[in-house]
Amino acid sequence: MTLAADDIELPSGQTMPVLGQGTWYLGERPARRRDEIAALRTGLDLGMTMIDTAEMYGDGASEELVGEAIVGRRADVFLVDKVLPSNASRRGTVQACRRSLQRLGVDHIDLYLLHWRGTHPLAETIEAFTELVDAGDIGQWGVSNFDLSDMTELLEAGGNSCATNQILYNLTRRGPEYDLLPWLREHRIPVMAYSPIEQGRLLGHPQVAEVAARHEATPAQVALAWLLRQDRIAAIPRSSNPEHTRENAEARDLQLTEEDAAALDTAFPPPTGPQPLEML
Repeated sequence: MTLAADDIELPSGQTMPVLGQGTWYLGERPARRRDEIAALRTGLDLGMTMIDTAEMYGDGASEELVGEAIVGRRADVFLVDKVLPSNASRRGTVQACRRSLQRLGVDHIDLYLLHWRGTHPLAETIEAFTELVDAGDIGQWGVSNFDLSDMTELLEAGGNSCATNQILYNLTRRGPEYDLLPWLREHRIPVMAYSPIEQGRLLGHPQVAEVAARHEATPAQVALAWLLRQDRIAAIPRSSNPEHTRENAEARDLQLTEEDAAALDTAFPPPTGPQPLEML
């Protein structure tokens, strides 16, 4: 099977892959390390070249795992990392980034995100991101878990260079569709959807299984395809199993019909009013 990764254009004109790989909880169990590295490398082989990690994940263990997985393949990878809000002062952001670079064993991070809102002023974090871009430590910066009010504050603080907002978004978490997603599309800021399969809880849903059966696909592929059919939405499913990674990659080729979309809307109704952004 030959797969070509589709890309999403970022506000800068650069691109990021539409389907990547998450690493939350990876690197924390030594007995699984070999399989987790194999899963990440399988994803790279299949064009899932965006890998997302964070200093929070396993207190750096995930970053170290990713660093091992991409040895000799750094040029193939669109690397995403995140700074904890407690570290997101002007000086703390720079220091945290350089610790992450050391754990990853790389000289730059392609996209560096503020993990969620904290107490440090957004202007300070933006200044640190700008410093890191100018130094070549990161290529671009963005945010994660930012609701609509957070995004408007970000732009008011000088955050016009924000490249993405990574949020919890899947069939069971459709609240962002009411106001956040339209605002982001208006400002041409792509979404990176984490936990796109709701940490596996979508796999047993009967309506998702019914749609999957019509296409001889898996429920996970349906959940991913539902996201990927939307404009300017990327997804970062996590897998510690190479075979599951292959299934995730094949979701790019699954074309859901209008009938499928309608059935999923019935099972998972879109929001009818504003809802607070959910987090995991």
